[in-house]
Amino acid sequence: MADFENKLVDKRVAQRYLRKGKLDEKDYEKHLKGLPDLADQALPVEASIEGDDLDDLDEVAEPEGGAGGGTAQPA
Repeated sequence: MADFENKLVDKRVAQRYLRKGKLDEKDYEKHLKGLPDLADQALPVEASIEGDDLDDLDEVAEPEGGAGGGTAQPA
């Protein structure tokens, strides 16, 4: 298959199609190797989540004995 349908080569579902035999593994590998390396064109992505409660996790009390939570063993 020289020209793949986008749904067949989508990274998220390709393994399923390979298992079902809808996609030939050798053709898929050849397709992947033929893709251009565009890493130098990548841009950083900045994101923020509004209304998250993750900061509240810092306020949870540590168990007695510190972060390890265990008891000290005599030497």
